[in-house]
Amino acid sequence: MAPMEVPVEVRGLTRRFASHTVLDGLDLTLAPGEFVALLGRSGSGKSTLLRTLAGLDPVPAEATVRLPAPVAMAFQEPRLLPWQPVWRNVALGLEGPDIRTRVQAALREVGLERHENAWPLTLSGGEAQRAALARALVRAPRLLLLDEPFAALDALTRMRMHALVIDLWRAHAPTTLLVTHDVDEAVLLADRALVLAHGRIVADIPIPLPRPRRHADPGFAALRARLLAELGVPQAEAA
Repeated sequence: MAPMEVPVEVRGLTRRFASHTVLDGLDLTLAPGEFVALLGRSGSGKSTLLRTLAGLDPVPAEATVRLPAPVAMAFQEPRLLPWQPVWRNVALGLEGPDIRTRVQAALREVGLERHENAWPLTLSGGEAQRAALARALVRAPRLLLLDEPFAALDALTRMRMHALVIDLWRAHAPTTLLVTHDVDEAVLLADRALVLAHGRIVADIPIPLPRPRRHADPGFAALRARLLAELGVPQAEAA
C-alpha cells in the first residue's frame, strides 16, 4: 500500500527581525499534489515563509509546521558550483550506489542529458535553471518550493520553463509552492493563488482554468485583475 500523502499545514507562524514582524501568526494549508502560487509585495515575507518550510530557518516554538518529506527547493539563482560538472551539481548531497543513474534520469526529464559533464559557466540561463530543477527533482520531493526561479529569464525561456515545470509537476505530483511577483505566471501555472500581506494570507483565489493556459483564455483577464486588486495595483497601472 502506498503511504498516505501528507498535506502542508502551518499554524501560528510568526517571524520577527528586530522590531519588524514579517510573518504574524500565519496559517497555511496546501493539499497533497496541489500547485499554489504565493504573491505579495517586496518584503511581505514570501521568501521568509519558504525558507522556514525548506528548513533553512528554524520553526519558532509557538508555531506548528507539518510537511511531507522530502522537501526540495529551487531559488531565483541556480546556485551551481562552477568547479563541479552539471551531474555533480545535481547529485550534491546525495548518497547511495545508484546516484549517477538517478541524476541521468533527472537530467533527461529536464532536457539536459547532453550536458551531464558540462561546466556550469557554459550553460545558458535557462539551462542553468533546468539543472537546478533536476537537482530538486532527483530528490523525489513530495514538497517542491520554487522561489522566483524564472524571474531572471527572458520571456521566451520563461515560457519554456513554465511548460517544463507543469510537465514535471504532472509526472511527479509534488505539492508545489511557487513564490512569484508575476501575476500572469500565477494564473498560468497554479491551482490556487495566495496573497501575503501584513504577515498573513489575505486572499485565497482558486484558478479553475483548464491547462494548458493562455492569456487569451476566457476568465484569464478577470483572474489577473482580481489578483492585481488584492495586491493593491490600480487598474490604470496594470494596463
